[in-house]
Amino acid sequence: MQNAQLKNRIGTMVRCNRVETANYIRAILPHGFESLQLMWWQHVRHDLPRLAAEVREAIGDADVTIPTIALFGNPLEDTDIDRETHDGWIKLIDNAHLFGATVVTGFTGRVRNTPLPDSLPRYTKIWGELARRAADKGVRIAFENCPMLGTWETGDWNIAHNPAAWELMFNALPHDNIGLEWEPCHQLFYLIDPMPQLLDWMPKIFHVHGKDATVRWDVVRKHGIHGKVPFAFHRTPGFGDTNWTDVISELRLGGYEGSIDIEGWHDPVYRDELEMTGQVRALNYLKECRGGPFVANP
Repeated sequence: MQNAQLKNRIGTMVRCNRVETANYIRAILPHGFESLQLMWWQHVRHDLPRLAAEVREAIGDADVTIPTIALFGNPLEDTDIDRETHDGWIKLIDNAHLFGATVVTGFTGRVRNTPLPDSLPRYTKIWGELARRAADKGVRIAFENCPMLGTWETGDWNIAHNPAAWELMFNALPHDNIGLEWEPCHQLFYLIDPMPQLLDWMPKIFHVHGKDATVRWDVVRKHGIHGKVPFAFHRTPGFGDTNWTDVISELRLGGYEGSIDIEGWHDPVYRDELEMTGQVRALNYLKECRGGPFVANP
């Protein structure tokens, strides 16, 4: 019987564009990561069947899963790299099963530099086709809630960063296999309390990123949120403002059985030579917030 704690595995992201994927996985697995999210930026140029075989070999007998794979780019626009992003989504949807993944995640894309609702016709066309393709293969699609500095009025990458946008998106495409990749970090950057939002949107949360934020309220009071002084920072879990014990408890109460995969490379302190130090601290912190080691009942 599976350890009940592993219904909510704690893992990390692997940037396949930037590392020799199999060797990187071999190097980090001894730290105790329980899941991996393989991710690409804007394009997928790997031979995916070959990569999947290499990754399976790297994992070996370790109890580590790859429940999600990800591609971040803008599949709604029509430059060469945008078209490559769209093709990359097709590749990941078609090959997700080779990794054991059932969820593919990323940005929705956006019609650049226009108000958010102007992207809906293009969103409906592109994602209607991709959602049907994914459904045929038993795959769910989860949209990251990162604004990438976009607003309601303008932006380059993503429309799925605001609850009002989620309403528009899910009304336009009411497919059961389209949902959210959620994390509290981006909500805190909007000065939104993430916990009520988590409760409201639980049925649509297909994946969770382990990323947090610190809001510097003294800066907000003195300089506001559009001034010279940064009012918030992205943080690795364990160093930010979120109570992850509450987050994990609510996820479990809501029936979430997916992984929480740490998204590193953003913390202003635990980065560069301290990157893996911060990630392993986050891994152990999130395991404690999950309740600590599994203890079987007598």
